[in-house]
Amino acid sequence: MRARRVGFLLVLSVCLAAAEEAAPFQAGAFAFAVPSGWRAEQPSSPMRAAELHVPGPEGTGAAGEAIVTVFHFGPGQGGTVEQNVDRWFGQFDGDNDAKSAATASETIGTVPVTFVRARGTFQSGMPGQPTTPLEGQALLGAILESPGGDVYLKMTGPAPTVEKAEPAFVQMIRAACGAP
Repeated sequence: MRARRVGFLLVLSVCLAAAEEAAPFQAGAFAFAVPSGWRAEQPSSPMRAAELHVPGPEGTGAAGEAIVTVFHFGPGQGGTVEQNVDRWFGQFDGDNDAKSAATASETIGTVPVTFVRARGTFQSGMPGQPTTPLEGQALLGAILESPGGDVYLKMTGPAPTVEKAEPAFVQMIRAACGAP
C-alpha cells in the first residue's frame, strides 16, 4: 500500500510539473515555445498577442520579474522597424550611448529579425500617459518581419533578470523562425 502511495505521488508530481509548462502561442506567422521556467499570463491588454513573465533571482518575487509583451497588428500595421526601435529607445532616459542602446539585424531562416537592447532608467507606462521612472532596468526586444505583419517582442525588467534571460529569449526567437 505504501509503495502505491509513493508511486502515485511520483506520477502526480510529474503530471503537475508538466502542467506548469506554458503552452506554445501563436503571433502572426510564428509559433513560439515558452522557455522553461517562464509563465504565460492572460495579456493585460487586448492589443497584446501574448504576455510572459520571467522570474527574477530567488527571493525577489514579482519585483524581480521581467515581462515579455508580444504584439502582432497585421499587414502594414504597427509602424516600421525603425519607428518601433526609436519608440523603445525613447522609453529610456539619456542619449543612446548613456543607455547602451544597440540594434543588430540578421536573417534567421528566411526571416529578417532586428534585435534591440537598452539599459538604464525605464519610463514605465502607456504611451501618452504619465510614466513611472524605474532605475536599473533593461530592454531586450526582437522584431520579426513578415508579409502577414511584423511581430514585436519586448522584454523589460530589472537588468539582471533581462540579461540572464537573454539566451532563452534569443533561442525562443530562433526556434520560431525555424532555426535549430
